[in-house]
Amino acid sequence: QVQLVESGGGLVQAGGSLRLSCAASGRTFSSYAMGWFRQAPGKEREFVAAISWSGGNTYYADSVKGRFTISRDNAKNTVYLQMNSLKPEDTAVYYCAAQQTPDSWYVSGFSGGMDYWGKGTLVTVSS
Repeated sequence: QVQLVESGGGLVQAGGSLRLSCAASGRTFSSYAMGWFRQAPGKEREFVAAISWSGGNTYYADSVKGRFTISRDNAKNTVYLQMNSLKPEDTAVYYCAAQQTPDSWYVSGFSGGMDYWGKGTLVTVSS
C-alpha cells in the first residue's frame, strides 16, 4: 500500500514557476514508476509527466515538454514536478500517481495503469 500526498500548488502569474512535491509512504517507493496528471475544470484528467523508478527514464506530454521537469528522490520518498513558463491553460488540479513495476526503466503515461493516486493540489495560473 502506498499513500501519496501532493503539495506546492497555488496561484501564480503567467510566466511564473511552481514546484510540486508528492510525498509517498511505504518502504517500496523506489519500485514504483511515478506520474503526474492534471484535470482542468470541465475536462478529463490528462497525463503530464512520468518517471521510472530508477529515475533514468522520463516521459512528457507535448503540451509541457521543455517547460516542466519531473524528478524523484528515492531516499526521501518524494517525486517533484518543476513547472516553468506557466500558462493560464496549465490551470488544473494536479495529481500524483504510482505504478508498481518490476522494471527500473519502465515509464508510462497511461492513467489506467496507475495503482495509487493522491488527492491532488490546485494550480491556478493567472493571465
